[in-house]
Amino acid sequence: MTDGISKNSRIVALIGAVMLLLGNGPVLVTDCSPDRVSIRGDFNGAQLLCFGAITYPPGTRNQDQAEVVVVLKGPPQSIIVREKQQVAGIWINASSSEFRSAPGYYAIASTKPIEEIVDDKTADIYELGLEHLQLSPAGTIDSGELKRFTTGLVDLNQRGRLYKNLPKNVKIEGSVLYQARINLPASVPVGEYTAETFLLIDGRVAAAEVKEITIEKSGMGRFITNLSQENGFVYGLIAVLISILFGWTAGFIFRKM
Repeated sequence: MTDGISKNSRIVALIGAVMLLLGNGPVLVTDCSPDRVSIRGDFNGAQLLCFGAITYPPGTRNQDQAEVVVVLKGPPQSIIVREKQQVAGIWINASSSEFRSAPGYYAIASTKPIEEIVDDKTADIYELGLEHLQLSPAGTIDSGELKRFTTGLVDLNQRGRLYKNLPKNVKIEGSVLYQARINLPASVPVGEYTAETFLLIDGRVAAAEVKEITIEKSGMGRFITNLSQENGFVYGLIAVLISILFGWTAGFIFRKM
């Protein structure tokens, strides 16, 4: 694995050197492996390796102060967050808020904690960090409630290992090559993802690149998912028939006992 990464890094560095001739600023050449993750019945998680090279124009200063941030997120989902209250000793659903497009998964890996790399304004613009996610509510809501429900959503997904903050997870070698490893949980949602890589120098974004990653079901899981999305009637009919079959089987067994 190490030899393969070193070989890929040399190729990335060579491509970056060629691309550098076409521009005046730093250039990021990025890749992720694998760029397609298949979820089977025995899937218990996977590890994503994001790596690449940084090339600088001649005479560039402060290379030793460069920081790299990798943000993996997707797919966008409509999510309803419900707040529970205890009434007469019973927990019931109280108020709720719907977010139109919240990432089903979000992980940010960086060379240092984000607060040590950029100011809040820059972090808000590029959504660098869990506390800087820009979530759009589906309806009118005041800022206090929006913050409370956003915090609740982030906390819920952190406990489910779907939202992660990974400071000091990006390693830079020789101010040129970098790599970050991000673990995907077994519950990671399927869909299209983006891996955004940012090069920051003196707190400013000097370069950025985006790679697309697909997480999909395979085998029987993929067949069932496609069937439910493309032919809901047949999927529903099969589900009813299976329920009837299981019910009949259970009744038959109990009658024989």
